[in-house]
Parts: sequence; structure tokens; C-alpha cells
Amino acid sequence: MRYLVTGVAGFIGSAVAQRLCSMGHEVVGIDNFNSYYDVRLKQARVQRIAHPALLVLDCDLVDQKAIARLFLAHRFDRVIHLAAQAGVRYSLDNPMTYADSNLTGHLTILEGCRRHQIEHLVYASSSSVYGLNRKLPLSTADRVDHPVSLYAATKKANELMAHTYSHLYGIPTTGLRFFTVYGPWGRPDMALFKFTEAMLAGQPIDIYNQGDMLRDFTYIDDIVEGVVRIQDVIPAAQPDWQVETGTPATSSAPYRIYNLGHGQPVKLMDFITALENALGREAVKNYMPMQPGDVYATYAETEDLFDVIGFRPQVSVEAGVQRFVDWYLDYYGQTMQGKVAAH
Repeated sequence: MRYLVTGVAGFIGSAVAQRLCSMGHEVVGIDNFNSYYDVRLKQARVQRIAHPALLVLDCDLVDQKAIARLFLAHRFDRVIHLAAQAGVRYSLDNPMTYADSNLTGHLTILEGCRRHQIEHLVYASSSSVYGLNRKLPLSTADRVDHPVSLYAATKKANELMAHTYSHLYGIPTTGLRFFTVYGPWGRPDMALFKFTEAMLAGQPIDIYNQGDMLRDFTYIDDIVEGVVRIQDVIPAAQPDWQVETGTPATSSAPYRIYNLGHGQPVKLMDFITALENALGREAVKNYMPMQPGDVYATYAETEDLFDVIGFRPQVSVEAGVQRFVDWYLDYYGQTMQGKVAAH
């Protein structure tokens, strides 16, 4: 089949595109290669795929005419929409960027799917939509009406927009609420990347909420496996579903929401210990209060997803962190390895 993968130069998008190509599919990947973080890392992610079935285009989701031409030219069978402006803290200072990428961009993709009878749209939501919810594990059966960051609000809006298009036009849509994805080729603004960089430089790491936090860390390969499997599970309309008695994760329309996480929350301090073991050095810790937009715990209830895809995440935090460190040292070269050896 022919896929559109948005955010193809991103952490998850590049890994999904690589997997689809290896399975024999054609992939058109788009990205705007913005400067939110090092563009060279984005370019390197794309270059590592190096597959004849992948066509990469520099294209911005907010360019409605360009996206319309894209759909018209390539006649996609399915769309995996992973492009977004990521990051909770960045949204505090740059709110309009999130409106452009995450709202207008999502709408242009929905419009493309509507006009070209796409058989399945899979898109990235986020565990951040749970906001002030405190009942654990976090379940798609629960309402998510109280986000605590603009990023989270845009992701909730994406789910609502997808439902509208599923209802009005019969487009099958599946939203995946990703839980704390980590691993090789990750984003430099994420904790694991920042901790590793600081520790190798002998600098302290900032630990929020005095280290008292839980995260459902999910390794990138497990995320990709979930994405690739769920795109074959196309939602069907459920005419008997009702708002009053049905779960918010489904609908009378061909619409579905799933959590995609490991399902085993890890204490932040245990995650840091795994990194210390992988690097062979102890972190200098700078304990700080909870930051605006953060939540205390993420813990995914995942049984509904695992029931339909027949897969559970396989990679432990210890193994995943070690793989990240091995990649980081290799990617940033022998100079960095020398710094570690010196300590």
C-alpha cells in the first residue's frame, strides 16, 4: 500500500516510515524540518532509512494548497499523522506555534482524508490529555476534560476534530495516546537526552517535583510495533453506541482511541538510576518543584489495545536506556566516549 507519514523526520515518524518500507509498502514522508531542535538530527534520521520505497518531501502542514496537491498527486491508501509541535514547556512561551501545527495542521490532514477516501487515518494523541485525572491507571474510558498545558489541549482538540470527521464523512480514525516515548534517535528536549548530555558534561540534572514522579516509559520499538499493528485494525461504525452508556474511546462513528504505553509505570529516580548504570557514573542532582504543565504520574491502561493487536511492549527500562546510551555515544562520536572513559 501507499502511506503518507507526516513528521517523517521526527523521532517516531522516522522509525514508523523505516518499518513500513521494510514491510514492502510505499511511503511518502513529509516534514517541515523546523528549528525547534537540531535540524541535523532530523536530517540524519531520514538519511538512515535510505530506502527506495521512501519519498521525503519538505512540506508544512499549514500550507493547505501544498497538502491538497500532495493528496491529489499520490493517492494514498492510508495516513499515519505524527507531525506536531511537541513539548509541554515550550507551549508556555510559544502558544501560537501549537495552534498552527497541531490545530490547523491536523485539519488539513483531515480534509485530505475526506476528499480522497482514505481507508484509515491513524494519528498521534498524547497521554498529556489526561491532565488533572488522578485515577490510575489512566483509561480511555475516562473523560479528559481538564488539560494542564496548551499542548495537551491541542491533542484533545485533535481527537474531537477526528471524531467530527468520522461522524460527518465516515472516515475511520484511530488516535493513539503515546506515553513517554524514549530510545535511540530521540528528541533533544526530552528528559533522557538532556540528562545524558548534562551527565557527560559533568553538569547537574534538573529533577522536578523533588524526584517524586511516575512515568510510563515506552521504548520506541514497542511504539512502532503498536502503530504498525493498529493501522490494520480499521474502526467500524457502531450504530447502537450512545453517549450516555458508551465509552468515550469509541462512537457510533468509525472512531477509536487507544493508550499506547508500556503499562508499567516507573519511578523517575529508578529511571535515572538506569541511566547512571548505563553511563557508569552518578548524576549530580538538582531537585526542583513541579513545573507548570507537568503531571505527577502517567500509567496507561492498555488492555483494550493489546486485545486487538496481540502485542505487549517487550523492552525494559534498563535495556532501553542502555540502547539509548549506546546510540548517543556512537552518534556524537569518539570524543564523547573519551569523556566517559576519563571518568
